[in-house]
Amino acid sequence: MHPILETMKVDLKLRELRPNTIAAYIRCAARFLSQLGRDPEELGEQDVRRFLVRLMDAKASASTRNVYLAAVRFLFEVTLRRPEVVACIPRAKIRRSVPTVLSGHDVERLLDAIQSPKYRAILMTAYGAGMRIGEVCALQVEDIDNQRMLIRVRDGKTGDRYVMLSPRVLGALRRYWRVARPSGPELFPGRRPGTVLCRNAVAKALGPILDQAALGKHVTPHTLRHSFATHLLDLGTDIRTVQLLLGHASIETTARYLHLTTARLCATRSPLEVLGTPRAAKLG
Repeated sequence: MHPILETMKVDLKLRELRPNTIAAYIRCAARFLSQLGRDPEELGEQDVRRFLVRLMDAKASASTRNVYLAAVRFLFEVTLRRPEVVACIPRAKIRRSVPTVLSGHDVERLLDAIQSPKYRAILMTAYGAGMRIGEVCALQVEDIDNQRMLIRVRDGKTGDRYVMLSPRVLGALRRYWRVARPSGPELFPGRRPGTVLCRNAVAKALGPILDQAALGKHVTPHTLRHSFATHLLDLGTDIRTVQLLLGHASIETTARYLHLTTARLCATRSPLEVLGTPRAAKLG
C-alpha cells in the first residue's frame, strides 16, 4: 500500500466515516494510484480525468465512477491538500432507476420458503423493520427491547435510531435464539469471536430461498427494505414517519418511494375526470 493511503485512512477515520466507506475509498484510491504509477504530488487534473475515462471505457457504471471520484476527491482535497486538482471535475450523471418492490404476496412466499431459523429472523427483521441488511447483521442482543417493542439500530448512516419491533419479528428472533443461543453480545455472530455475520453471507443464503419461492424477480436483501417503505406508504403512513424509520437524512430520498406506491396511483384520479364537475373550479 502506498504510504499516502495510510495517511488517507487516518483522515477518513477522523471524520468518523463508516468502516465500509473507508475500505471502499482506500480501495478506489489505491487503484487510482497504481494505474497511474507516479508520485501523487505529481498528479494533476488531467490525470484524474483520464482515469475516469478509463473507467468509462471499462463499462463502469455511473454510480461506480462517482465512488471513485469521491475517493480521489478526498485524497486531493483532504490528505494532499490540493483541492484545485478536482475542483472542476463533475460527477457522472446517474439515471434514476426504479427499485424492485415485492408485493405482500411475494413477501409471504419468500418468508415461507426460508427453512433456517437464523436467516428467517434476519430477513423478517429486514422487512418488518425496514433495516439495511448490514444494520440487521450488526444487532446486539441488548438492542432488542421487547418491553417497548423497539429495535435499536446502532451506527446507521445518519446515526443511531429506533425502529418498530413487530410481534412476528420478535417471535422469529425468539425461535432463532432458542436454537442458536449466541454466547457473545452479537445477536448474529460471525465465524470469528467478536465479529458479526457479513452481508455477503446473507446474500448467498438468499439464493436458494429465491429458487424455492420462485418469484421470477431479481431480489436482493435490500429489496425487502424497499418493499417495507413502499408498503408503509400504501398503508397510509405519512412520509416523515417513513423517513425516520428508514434513517434517511433527506426526505427527498424517502420521497422516491411515492413513485412506487400502487395504492396511491390507483386512488389518484386524472384531472380529466374532474372537468365538468364542481371540483373543476379548483383548477382555475
